Amino acid sequence: MIRNSKVGWFVFDELKNKHDEKYMKVFISWSGDRSKQVAELLDDWIQCVIQAVDPWMSSKDIDRGALWFTEISDQLSNTSVGIVCLTKENKDKPWILFESGALAKGLSSNRVCTFLIDLVPTDLENPLAQFNHTFPTRDSVWELVRTINLTLKEKALKESILGKVFDTYWNQFEDDFKRIIESTPEAEISSKRKDNDIMLDVLSTVRMLDRRLRTMETTNERQVLNNERIFINPDETVREPSISLNELRISIQNMLEQDLFPDSIMVDILSEKVNFPRTIVRREVQRAKELKEKANKK
Repeated sequence: MIRNSKVGWFVFDELKNKHDEKYMKVFISWSGDRSKQVAELLDDWIQCVIQAVDPWMSSKDIDRGALWFTEISDQLSNTSVGIVCLTKENKDKPWILFESGALAKGLSSNRVCTFLIDLVPTDLENPLAQFNHTFPTRDSVWELVRTINLTLKEKALKESILGKVFDTYWNQFEDDFKRIIESTPEAEISSKRKDNDIMLDVLSTVRMLDRRLRTMETTNERQVLNNERIFINPDETVREPSISLNELRISIQNMLEQDLFPDSIMVDILSEKVNFPRTIVRREVQRAKELKEKANKK
């Protein structure tokens, strides 16, 4: 196992003897297969280099049955450094934008770092473009490690010791990173479209949805909630929700309280993460907003 090296255990023993406190939390955000594999690599590797750090990523550390939004919100509240693993595939995904926004809201900008896996800075737009960028190069990853180490304050390693540990594990990181890049497909960056083309697509989509909703509301509607079990229109793909309706409502309430993004992004995130049909998520978001407005008027 990688932590059995002489240097690694020397550092661990030194920290353990001097400090018997909780480790510092580092939140690692990801979306997509390539991003996930790099996040898992960082999760393990950072702990080898700085063993007073406790990385956290949702795929590995959320207990089954836990309210995913509440759990992630709790972790973000205790986070000291955030690393967002970005790829061509996920840089515009709602989930990445949500976690990045939550990190930026809770941390100073110099403690939110984007890890550009197959991107260059010019590929990014705000809000991601405003963060500190880390590249998969020795010098850039070293600066990321130094940033994390400095955040430890009195528990930080001496830079000379940190450098030795970094050198010990760098080749392994480089080899594993190359293996991930070679074994995962690369997504292409779509070219920017003209505003008129986007508006025409939006108009077409809205009209299509309107026709479909009208049809659902008349003869073909079979969307009912019975004991929190969902039945949807036969022409829609059936997906088993990963949380109950009540848990969905709690998650929506929490997201509204955070006030990080518009309703459309909220619907995208919930539909993707908990497998609820968009029509139900949209309805529950509107219901929660109406209840919140009534409560504020009292």
